[in-house]
Amino acid sequence: MQENYGVLYLVATPIGNLEDITYRALRVLGEVDLIAAEDTRHTLKLLNHFNIQKPMISYYEHNIRERGEKIIARIKEGENVALVSDAGTPAISDPGEDLVRLCIEEGIKISPVPGAVAGINALVCSGISTKRFSFEGFLSVNKKSRIDHLESVKDSTYTLIFYEAPHKLLNTLKDMLKYFGQRRITVARELTKKFEQFLYTDIENAIKYFEENQPKGEFVLIIEGADNTEKESPFDKLSVLEHINYYIEAGFDKKEAMKKVATDRNISKRDVYAETIKEN
Repeated sequence: MQENYGVLYLVATPIGNLEDITYRALRVLGEVDLIAAEDTRHTLKLLNHFNIQKPMISYYEHNIRERGEKIIARIKEGENVALVSDAGTPAISDPGEDLVRLCIEEGIKISPVPGAVAGINALVCSGISTKRFSFEGFLSVNKKSRIDHLESVKDSTYTLIFYEAPHKLLNTLKDMLKYFGQRRITVARELTKKFEQFLYTDIENAIKYFEENQPKGEFVLIIEGADNTEKESPFDKLSVLEHINYYIEAGFDKKEAMKKVATDRNISKRDVYAETIKEN
């Protein structure tokens, strides 16, 4: 680490209730030379609430290269910078991880200022196993990528943690039911805010609930891990052709679709091809 360089502080901010900010976070925000914020307008409200006045620079997904270089340059000049996200701990499912990587490459000291993490707070209130868990973040809006992601974790016995936006929640739950099958789920909404809610249910009933109640706010989904015992595959009721068409409709080409079907059914690609000939 370069002694004449400044420090990048990763400052956790409240995920809802402003009283959840720490004394140390307030002190660091008040002492740094610059605050790098995901949305400066959002962070300004937080700073104004605590009477903190500091220069800010926006740092978000679409300007990470340009702004990252500027932030690095200022830290190299000896300035201390606080990185904050809109809510919670920065560098988790946000562009902050790129800035952290840059600082490591440049020999810049990084210091965490701990605080709220939505996924962990939802997990400890979920009633689902906390012994081993996997943070999965947001699913892609691209259907092919979503399926790849769900496929990669469907057999994991770890508790799964997902983030989701309200307008995508129902489709995500339906994809999970199709891919994971029926499982216990805790749907956490608007954590630490006025309308905080925990829905303790299963995936099928969660779908029914949100078909009748419009999803509002930000969501964390805590899903129990896969059962080690043998269970029916969600594709067992499909013919091989229907199974292939399921993947083709999701954006895979025919060759990729047949490969995935072979994996799902634990048969060879030659057997998949033979079945398509029969069904035709």
